[in-house]
Amino acid sequence: MKTVHSVAELRQAVGEARRNGASIGFVPTMGNLHAGHISLIERARQQCGFVVASVFVNPLQFGPNEDLATYPRTLAADQEKLEEAGCDLLFAPSVDEMYPRGMTLQTVVSVPAVSEGLCGASRPGHFDGVSTVVSKLFNMVQPDVAVFGQKDYQQLAVIRAMVRDLDIPVQIIGQPTARAEDGLALSSRNGYLTEQERATAPAIYRTLQGLGQAIESGQQDFAALIARGLGELQAAGLRPDYLEIRDADTLGAAQPGSARLVLVVAAHLGKTRLLDNLVVERRPC
Repeated sequence: MKTVHSVAELRQAVGEARRNGASIGFVPTMGNLHAGHISLIERARQQCGFVVASVFVNPLQFGPNEDLATYPRTLAADQEKLEEAGCDLLFAPSVDEMYPRGMTLQTVVSVPAVSEGLCGASRPGHFDGVSTVVSKLFNMVQPDVAVFGQKDYQQLAVIRAMVRDLDIPVQIIGQPTARAEDGLALSSRNGYLTEQERATAPAIYRTLQGLGQAIESGQQDFAALIARGLGELQAAGLRPDYLEIRDADTLGAAQPGSARLVLVVAAHLGKTRLLDNLVVERRPC
């Protein structure tokens, strides 16, 4: 695997692979890689002949009181994991390489509607930062396929909408959430959890599973289900940011006729904010 740090080197390497007849798969990350990230690389490898990953902690998507300064940066370990997974090229740019005119003068890509509410409400400007950096990376790499994890369900919806609206010629693939044996969704931020908090965290997925089973059995009082779920999270020691039931295909409000629903949750545990979701198929009436 080759590592490059400049856009010029990136384009040269990708261009050579494309001239050799390879399709290009891309996995953007912020590093501190875990098994979930590696599953994205493996999915890209299944789809394409040449796989590019990026490691870039994007300042534009962090709020003023968030963990930009302390976010884990583990490039050497990430390189080893990517090479073992069969990644061909790693792009690890500096902030200056990504934002040569500075972030205050950077053109911003904003995706309306789907970026509003949920994490968009809790983290103002976050999704503008995500869509901006991903659009830049797509222009730099020009991949045929890009793979994103479904754990960040709203983020995936934002990327899909951006690609559709801006006519970006890349196929977006959502990879199912990778989980620990006890059900906790794998996340780089899980490393912030204390031992006691780590033991508590699987309550998030257990709560989602219980609500999902209730919906599958025919329960339609979503307000009552949300109240039940919030109570379970709080009883376990979590501080819910939100717990909602949305249409899984549009991320809009769940409708009586919605065939696929998604339970989306964000909750604080100690100093750590955790995300998860569960897609539920409803029985026909």
